[in-house]
Amino acid sequence: MAIAEISGAVVIVTEASSGMGEATARALHAAGAHPVLAARRTERLAALSAELGDALFFTVDVTRPEDVAQLVEGTLQRHGRIDGLVNNAGASLDGNVDAVDVDRFRRILDLNVVAPVAVLQAVVPSMRSRHGGTIVNVSSGTTRRVAVGIAPYASTKSALNMLSLAARQELSGDGIDVSLIVPFITATEFGDGMFSGSNAPTGDRTPHSPEFVAAVILRLLRTGEERIDLLPGPEDWSLAQLP
Repeated sequence: MAIAEISGAVVIVTEASSGMGEATARALHAAGAHPVLAARRTERLAALSAELGDALFFTVDVTRPEDVAQLVEGTLQRHGRIDGLVNNAGASLDGNVDAVDVDRFRRILDLNVVAPVAVLQAVVPSMRSRHGGTIVNVSSGTTRRVAVGIAPYASTKSALNMLSLAARQELSGDGIDVSLIVPFITATEFGDGMFSGSNAPTGDRTPHSPEFVAAVILRLLRTGEERIDLLPGPEDWSLAQLP
């Protein structure tokens, strides 16, 4: 069951130290929720926590099982429940398939595919016990095309798409919704900030703001819809409104 009342909800946000994760944490706080901040950059998390009423935060590498366990156990100790999860942590990897560094590819697979599954598995018991919760997995618009030159990254997000859709059906009987958000071009630090500068390689398409993406993520947390794609073009703020 989706989070019908976002005020008071407890929502873990991974990679909350910048970009879409930070914007989502801010949006949750503004809506009266309790964001739980997770990322590797402790100083940024501490500063954001102070801005958000001393929000709970954890220095987390989501590829490390012990860090994920600490994140979930600490959240339950403080708040007693977990209502939502935003699986936002990830990294890019470009290059042609025949030339990609296989060791780097393994690390990106671990971060973009295995880690979201591990965090999902860690929060499901709490959600299942309350017969409710929403998990939002952050995908990529690269999965909607043949991503020549960036297929190593796009393939990880394609895998995440399939895992999300399958988990949605598998967990529906437990009252847990699994949703996908598919951003295309967002002005963040992602990819070394390639879309955030004045010379961003976007043609005539203006990158979406992290705040816009965050607003749509809040909608998904509240509705548990299967998927929303944020297509290139002007920000359509109707997508942030409840249907």
